[in-house]
Amino acid sequence: QVQLVESGGGLVQPGGSLRLSCVASGLTFSNYAMGWFRQAPGKEREFVAAVKWVGWSGSRTNYADSVKGRFTISRDNAKNTVYLQMNSLKPEDTAVYYCAAKYGGASTLREDYDVDYWGKGTLVTVSS
Repeated sequence: QVQLVESGGGLVQPGGSLRLSCVASGLTFSNYAMGWFRQAPGKEREFVAAVKWVGWSGSRTNYADSVKGRFTISRDNAKNTVYLQMNSLKPEDTAVYYCAAKYGGASTLREDYDVDYWGKGTLVTVSS
């Protein structure tokens, strides 16, 4: 049984930082592209960032324009974990953040219809 378990959400002031973690189990982690999506109140779920594993040449990342330069996604295949470092947080970053996995380690993950497995989400609130 595949499980994706997120942690690290919480309340942070504008301009602050948080790091989200997602631990995966029940799958061969390096065979999956991993990513983060988010859903703000009253809005549709949207792509945030993804990281694929291309083997000997390492990982490749892609980001939504809204978070480029502020968020960094990374993965640790030895720990079956994907991270999202979020800096310079803004109130508009407030959302439930979901970890996502797509089969095909070197595939590009950007659309929610491509996701094979979802985590249950962790809430990030950016407010003063």
